[in-house]
Order: sequence, then structure tokens, then C-alpha cells
Amino acid sequence: MSLQVDFHTHTFESKDSLTSPERFVAAACRKNLDRVVVTDHNNIAGAQATYNLDPERIIVGEEIMTTRGEILAAFVTEEIPRGLSPRETIKRLRDQGAFISVSHPFDSWRHGAWKLEDLLDITPLVDAIEIFNARCTNAVDNQKAVEFALAQHLPGTAGSDAHAAFELGKARLVLPQFAGPDELRKVIREGQIQGSLSPFWVHFASYYARWRKMVV
Repeated sequence: MSLQVDFHTHTFESKDSLTSPERFVAAACRKNLDRVVVTDHNNIAGAQATYNLDPERIIVGEEIMTTRGEILAAFVTEEIPRGLSPRETIKRLRDQGAFISVSHPFDSWRHGAWKLEDLLDITPLVDAIEIFNARCTNAVDNQKAVEFALAQHLPGTAGSDAHAAFELGKARLVLPQFAGPDELRKVIREGQIQGSLSPFWVHFASYYARWRKMVV
């Protein structure tokens, strides 16, 4: 039996999302997602709260802003602060056994995009590259990630990058059964991407969330 996995999602613990853990879990069930990695920006509080509601479905993760770009991790047990070097961030994740990938590495619209030389420096240290992000505005940016992963012999992950509940599962990876980061590393190359790009207007949900949190 295969698993449908969304590797990149957010709850209200991200500054640009309003999705509560309860609404998150309900949406994940509706979308027939078997596993969902909750990757809030620079914290794991939302992921832990969501995991407590559905520990079989939810995987605690984190999207971490380093000094060079964003790292995307799954099976995180200890929160990693923002602002560390990529190598220090990866070391701390490795020390806790986390599965490590790189968020939307070539998305030129994002603050967390990577310069090629910085990405090449950490390529030997990560488990995968995010090769399909549903929130990439330009499909070419995802294609660049695919080509980079192939050139570097790295497997790829896929995620909705959902900041609103309706986005969950917009992109997912179909994988064989796995339990824990070590088994995920063994099966990740067998993943098959399903999904499509989200419309541009989904970004307005993030803008609204930031505004709402500023005024409330």
C-alpha cells in the first residue's frame, strides 16, 4: 500500500498562515493525505500541536531560514533557530536524525531561494531537494530544481507549501510505506509526484494572514 505525502505545509504558527491544527487535520483527511509534514517557519510548536491531534498522519517538521536560504526538514524533535549557517543548521538536524531537504531552491520570487554556489556546498549533506512546490509562481523554477537534483543524483520531494487549509495536498509525493526518517531515506527515490501549481492568488491568503496578525 502506498502513502500520499505532502512534504511542505504551514499552520498558524507561521506568521503568514491562519490555519489552526484542528482545521489542518480536518483538511488533510478530506484530501486523503496519508502523511503530512508540518513545516512552520523557524518553529515546531504548530507541528507538535497538530501531531498531537493525529499522530499517525502528521510528521513534525520545520522550514528554517539560514544565512543562505531555507532548509526543509521532517522528523524534527528539537526546534532549530533561524539565522544559523546552512552547515550548522544541517549539523543540528543530523544530530537529531531528521530528514533534510531544501525548500524551493530556485524560486526567484522567494526570500529563501538559494545561490547556486551555496546550494552546491550543502548538496552532499542533504537527503533530498524539493523539486515540486505548488506555490512556485513560475513552473520553470521547479524544472530547474528537477534538473539540479538529477545532476547531483539527489531524490526529490513535493509539497503544496499550503498556508491555507484548502491548499493542502495540491502537490504530493506517492511513496511506499515508511516509518521514521531512516525508512524515508530508503524509499524516497521511489516517489511519484502528483499535483499541479496553485493559482497565483493563493499568495494573497498569506498577505492577509500577516495583516490580520498585525492588527489583531
